[in-house]
Amino acid sequence: MKVEGSHTIKAPRELVYQLMIDPNILQRCMPGCQSLEADGDDSFKMTLKAGVGSIKGVFMGSIKLDEMREPEHNKMTVDAKGSPGFLKGEGSIDLVELNEGTLVNYSGDVNVGGTIAGVGQRMVQSTAKMMAGQFFAAIEAEALAIVKAEESGEYAPPKQGFIRNTIRQIKK
Repeated sequence: MKVEGSHTIKAPRELVYQLMIDPNILQRCMPGCQSLEADGDDSFKMTLKAGVGSIKGVFMGSIKLDEMREPEHNKMTVDAKGSPGFLKGEGSIDLVELNEGTLVNYSGDVNVGGTIAGVGQRMVQSTAKMMAGQFFAAIEAEALAIVKAEESGEYAPPKQGFIRNTIRQIKK
């Protein structure tokens, strides 16, 4: 299944790139991410709580960052298994500098199997798109907090969560 889209973030491209490769930021911003621990160079072990429709569960697996060309491109490979099935995917992120921020273009291929695949490709695809939107809304909130901290001298990480990121996404 193909997943692709774009999102504009009101922050400099270099900052957006750094946020998207920082494991602490990724853990806070990835919907359902319960843990993300270093496992070698640009590799991480993860625990993710996710689901589609009524099929939900905990997935354990890995994330690998590859093809890193700062500040314009990286590739992410995800491999996870859990009680509802499995998820394997590979996606590229390209960052384009704009006058007022950064355009993030993403595309990838995702394969799901097991019970979770039984809900249908359209439902899985719409859930993936929703999760991507929440991720980018969370990244933008992190970027805005850093920009604000540079002006005021005090950094306070933004609160993240499903409701907050959904509201941020809707406000765009």
